[in-house]
Amino acid sequence: MQEKTVVNEITQKILFKISWRLIPLLFLSYVCAYLDRINVGFAAKQLKEDLHFSDSVYGLGAGIFFLGYALFEIPSNVIMEKVGARRWIARIMISWGIISGATAFVNSPESFYVMRFLLGIAEAGFFPGIILYLTYWFPPSERGKSISRFMTAIPLSGLIGGPISGALLNLDGIANLYGWQWMFLVEALPSLLMGFYIFFFLPNSPAGAKWLTLEEKTLLADAIKEQEDELHKESDKPKAYAAFFSLPVWHMCLIYFFQVTGLYGIGLWLPDLLRSATHQGNIATGFLTAIPFLAGAISMVFWGWNSDRKQERKWHLIAGNLLGSGGFIIAGSNPDSLTWALFGMTVASMGVHATFGPFWALKTTLLAPGIAAIGIALINSMGNLGGFMGPSITGFLKQQTGSLSLGLILYGSTSFIAAFLLLFLQLKAVKGKNY
Repeated sequence: MQEKTVVNEITQKILFKISWRLIPLLFLSYVCAYLDRINVGFAAKQLKEDLHFSDSVYGLGAGIFFLGYALFEIPSNVIMEKVGARRWIARIMISWGIISGATAFVNSPESFYVMRFLLGIAEAGFFPGIILYLTYWFPPSERGKSISRFMTAIPLSGLIGGPISGALLNLDGIANLYGWQWMFLVEALPSLLMGFYIFFFLPNSPAGAKWLTLEEKTLLADAIKEQEDELHKESDKPKAYAAFFSLPVWHMCLIYFFQVTGLYGIGLWLPDLLRSATHQGNIATGFLTAIPFLAGAISMVFWGWNSDRKQERKWHLIAGNLLGSGGFIIAGSNPDSLTWALFGMTVASMGVHATFGPFWALKTTLLAPGIAAIGIALINSMGNLGGFMGPSITGFLKQQTGSLSLGLILYGSTSFIAAFLLLFLQLKAVKGKNY
């Protein structure tokens, strides 16, 4: 049995207090962000019919978001360190809310591509910024749980967004607007409201938290420093630009690329898959899509908790990716059967979503503080290019074959490759602790 890194009881109470103050706010913010990112998947059928888009046009438009996202990810994270989390996260949320709402007025493939690209630019830096932000508040041994709680916003945005988007799509024709226009306009509002709230109430760091006493701030800083120092000796703390020349960073970029490909296979194609398998309306399809997302949320919380409990990351990641791979292949083997499609995508959702808490907890311990901001942004931006590749290829394959089968098998293959690459990941071992 390996010794586990833990914090003392007093510090644990402080972390509990921080969790209740920050995680719900960050969680709600990411629900807004992720829903604005994937709600195009719920609108896919109407969008293609009303604007005469092909599957290839839709797939490219859905995926081109990630090109803008990748290009501006690193600059955004660097700026956040300069100006502070409160201002920069608020700026991100307000700008993406405006652009997401403006997507309601696209009328051609070109305008669709432009708005999705601009949305990616606007949202760039939000997720890695939050991951970096959490390292200010939680020591390495506690990051799996905190990240998993925050990232449950990914599956829960689908769980919440499915039925809501289905209902909004049914507003088709009211005030001479299409249902998908109503969806983009209404679902942009929470992002705008959260952006203004964060600007006024989010502390930049523990030092600025009025709800922590001076003693609590000191104990927290000591706990984080103690564990960080065990992981990274002073001589190991490189300059920020060293992230670009770090083999572990690029290894993680590659793993994340294949892992993220599967994530957006679910987010951007699940509604289309289930609508084709059932031939049901918007609301019924919305509720069906909620099932895989609910399973993914439960899996994500449990896997992050278990990873922290055992202080183990690598095998949790391998197992999650293999489970996701199996689920995609099940769904791809018979995509026209509601039973098999729903079962397969539920299994895939459980596996894919389970990996993200341990993955980012691992990142924040592998990366020395000097390269954390750029390293996290680089991994996220390069990895999220999988969100461009997967939907684009899937749209092309669906247009050629009339089925999502090959696209789903593609996602099964990428999840398997992520698991395979993890076998070669070298982890840090400090005083018997498994990071």
